[in-house]
Amino acid sequence: MNPKVTHYIQDKSKWTQELNLLRSVFLELPLEESIKWGAPVYVYKGKNIVGLSAFKNYCGLWFFQGCFLIDKDQVLINAQEGKTQAMRQWRFNELGEIDTVLIKQYVLEAIRNTEEGKELKAKKNTKPLLIPEELQLELDNNNRLKETFNEFTLSKQREFTDYISEAKRQTTKQKRLEKIIPMIVNKIGLYDKYKNC
Repeated sequence: MNPKVTHYIQDKSKWTQELNLLRSVFLELPLEESIKWGAPVYVYKGKNIVGLSAFKNYCGLWFFQGCFLIDKDQVLINAQEGKTQAMRQWRFNELGEIDTVLIKQYVLEAIRNTEEGKELKAKKNTKPLLIPEELQLELDNNNRLKETFNEFTLSKQREFTDYISEAKRQTTKQKRLEKIIPMIVNKIGLYDKYKNC
């Protein structure tokens, strides 16, 4: 038992019973218990199988390759339709909804799928980076800004460019540009503060 997982569960006082019950299922299986992205994740032969999570209104499971599960009981949902490809979520609102026998069946199926090599790889965003002219002008006139911008990953660069491009009015574009320039110079991604929560 990973003490970090114990701490995570104790910290989610509203869902402690539910999370402990879910955890008990995983501890009976050939899974390695770890913490990834700030939450408990259960791994089989180096592959993420299922994760535990607790939110304000529900707790639940995340099946990393859930799109391959048969889901005959129709308990899985795609929490971000259109964004999430492989991952599926199973939500619980109270202790009585947790069927440990059924959960074990789903986890065992997920392990079998991993053994069979079923895996949906995330699609890489291959569209070219379009830098709005407002930002390009700043980059052309400020070498430090240009250097630090180029140090960011393509996805982080795209976050900045989309942030400006998506603004309808020129005044909004200018305000957004003024906001991101110090962030770029200080090597802070647009959404970094949310990713570290």
